[in-house]
Amino acid sequence: MTEPLTLPENYDPETYLLAKPTENGVFHESRAGARLAEALVANGTPEDLDLVRHVLEATLRCQERHPDDPHLGNFYWMAEDDVVVDLNAVEFNLERLIPMMLRHADRLPAAIQQRVLDAIRLGLAEIRSLDVHVAYSNIAVLDILNSCLGGELLNDAASAQRGYDKLVRWLDFTSESGIPREYNSPTYTAVIVWALKILSDLTRHEPTRIRARAMLARLAVSIGLHLHRGTGRWAGPHARVYHPTVECETPPEVELFRDWLADGHLPAWAAGLLSVPPEPYEVVETASLREALGLTTYHSPSFCLGAASKEYSGQADVLMAHYTREGAERPGVLYTRYVLDDKWLGDFYHATDRTRSRNLMDEGHFYGVQQGPRAIGLYAPQDMSFCASAKAMFIFTGRDQIDEVWIGGQRVTTLPADVPEGAIVVVGSSGMWCALRPLSRSNAGRVAPLRLVEKDGDLVLEIYNYQGPRKAFWDMRPGLNPFFKGYPHCGVYLEMAERSAYADGRAFGQVVARGSLHDEAEAPFVNDFESERSWTVDYARDGQTVGIEVDLMNWALKRRWTESGEQGWPLLESPAACETRSGQVTVGAAA
Repeated sequence: MTEPLTLPENYDPETYLLAKPTENGVFHESRAGARLAEALVANGTPEDLDLVRHVLEATLRCQERHPDDPHLGNFYWMAEDDVVVDLNAVEFNLERLIPMMLRHADRLPAAIQQRVLDAIRLGLAEIRSLDVHVAYSNIAVLDILNSCLGGELLNDAASAQRGYDKLVRWLDFTSESGIPREYNSPTYTAVIVWALKILSDLTRHEPTRIRARAMLARLAVSIGLHLHRGTGRWAGPHARVYHPTVECETPPEVELFRDWLADGHLPAWAAGLLSVPPEPYEVVETASLREALGLTTYHSPSFCLGAASKEYSGQADVLMAHYTREGAERPGVLYTRYVLDDKWLGDFYHATDRTRSRNLMDEGHFYGVQQGPRAIGLYAPQDMSFCASAKAMFIFTGRDQIDEVWIGGQRVTTLPADVPEGAIVVVGSSGMWCALRPLSRSNAGRVAPLRLVEKDGDLVLEIYNYQGPRKAFWDMRPGLNPFFKGYPHCGVYLEMAERSAYADGRAFGQVVARGSLHDEAEAPFVNDFESERSWTVDYARDGQTVGIEVDLMNWALKRRWTESGEQGWPLLESPAACETRSGQVTVGAAA
């Protein structure tokens, strides 16, 4: 290159790192320093190479060097830290430093080269010590990347072999279910794709290169089948995602997919998944067979709906829809959360990023089942032992873009609005209808509101299990509790439809009301540490059925079914591609 690298606007010349302003102060991420160093060396002008010496020194000062520290060789997440907290920092730093050295080490002075190599060697020892489990998908793949390439860089055969072997273990673990356990995540699947591409480009080990490329092809199928054509968004459910992505404040993920196709991260043939299969269609996958963790996504021209079989983490979107909004800056989103004490965005501190704006955490347990545009979602609080409120929220972004709201056949124009027990709520926005029928629920107090409200510009259906004075709930503590009678619970039956299919929200609500809803929880009893207490919900209409049963004493999934029988745990089912455990490959009618 003949022109120096254009530095990011947040470059801080006083620290030689990138500034990260938050509501809690200004910080400097070590991994951002490593990323900047990699870019400077790749650009390679004399000005870049002069600056990169300072950037690397600032970044490497963030590495833990105290010989008695249990995480010697890891990195402080922020330059302002004085102790290792986020154990993933070593992975995110080395994923940049190792490829930089493999590609362009000769552009650096010998002393700087040695300093970086020493840091990589120390970091690999920490990675070996941590030995993250293969279930932690994105970090396990970064471990593999850094171990394979770092071992090759340092001529450390043991580290490289450890990486080769761990890739095999991760592939075996993942292939048992179908897709990575950290499933369908716009944030973390992207980390996996990037790491596997770098590994396939740079490793000297041909079997590892082939395995990385094969997994990229499998991921291409899953990602492509989850990109909704109408909105360009990565359809839910998501194992983990940050709130700006939930709200579609980030660019449409279809742009990222096209970039991956253009630069060879994903195979060119995957472009066909942007137009095949024709909508509507459904995709069913399994992320963890051992945990009964699966996901279903339904695509229709104006909307997509996805439900997980259970929660993955507090960052999960367990029941989620995206829908088109003609003329709007971004599509509409329906997502859910269970929270205590009426928490909202800004009430959850993200210790790694030092922010309160990136997560609206889910404090609930969840089970779900879906068939096409119909789903049942069941919630229970994870810990309701001490609180002033406990509720599930079904959140439609941007109330000002919602055209119609109906409750029990009556149009609603002012909020808040109470929802009578058994009433159906219908929301119409641009091209879609969404009907929600709240299910039976526990009431741990005198009054448990069920209502539609506006909160920070969003339309929210609130289903409370408790609202009242802050108190300790002796009878709500699960486990060895002589007062416990089962988890408090709530949920919804949800159905979506194209807006053109019904004249108005009342008409759609009437059709949904025509179906048969069976919603029965067995009578409470004091925990005997053996017996189960079932809650069964199923909905049937026009020859189609969707149902689910859970045990309220242990909050355990018993079964899920449709009119075709028990729902299994397929590796992949879709009109465009299927994966089975039979070992047989079928293409069309040929086998």
